[in-house]
Amino acid sequence: MRKFPWLCFLVVAMLAPAVLRAQTAPAQATAPKPATTTHPTTPRATTDPALLNPALLKATAPPVYEVTFVTTKGTFVVQVTRAWAPLGADRFYNLVKHHFFDGTAFFRVVPDFMVQFGLSGNPAVNRALANAKIKDDPVTQSNKPGFITFATAGPGTRTTQVFINYVDNSRLDREPSGPFAPFGQVTSGMDVVRSIYSGDDERPDQGAITNQGNAYLAKAFPNLDKVKTATVTSPLPAVPVKKPAVATPAKPASTPQQ
Repeated sequence: MRKFPWLCFLVVAMLAPAVLRAQTAPAQATAPKPATTTHPTTPRATTDPALLNPALLKATAPPVYEVTFVTTKGTFVVQVTRAWAPLGADRFYNLVKHHFFDGTAFFRVVPDFMVQFGLSGNPAVNRALANAKIKDDPVTQSNKPGFITFATAGPGTRTTQVFINYVDNSRLDREPSGPFAPFGQVTSGMDVVRSIYSGDDERPDQGAITNQGNAYLAKAFPNLDKVKTATVTSPLPAVPVKKPAVATPAKPASTPQQ
């Protein structure tokens, strides 16, 4: 080594920068993710095809039927009377029948006024139903506490959004931007409806929900309560009755002929 001191110096010079970088490079600590309060839901694995083809949402509702809502706050039951608002009752029946409300959020909750929901967590469904408007029903019932009504953006614009009145909103019966025609009422669990999370008030943007669905709400408003399932529970769907098999009579034994 004494014969080649310059070689030893060269090796040390080449290694020094690498050693220096290794000693001074800061460790990249993984920042913990902020804790958020989210509500579990039970979304369906696939979207019902009828929700992407509004022409299929044409079933006529029973004269009176009940819908059970299971939510992140508890369960409530809505009884619908078709005679009150036939077109609204039929639309609501078809939406429930095809699981439209499953996984949707209560995105507009105004204490001493109402709670509103009915925008899908799936943007494709919102796009498909955006122009599936139904005609107006005459207002035959008042917007009293517990009564459920379709929201509108003016005459002839009802699609999927509904609200439940918290207080006596009879002024909506004559509201020019309506008509706001109730089609049913909460018959059980109104305490659950009143306890739905209202901390975000009217801040969730309906346009963003329409275009981004639950992805937008999960990021920006994770505390919103949601519908887990909405099901027609009375009358139950008819179950096809199997006719008993008709036994084929046995052929009589032949007799010998003379």
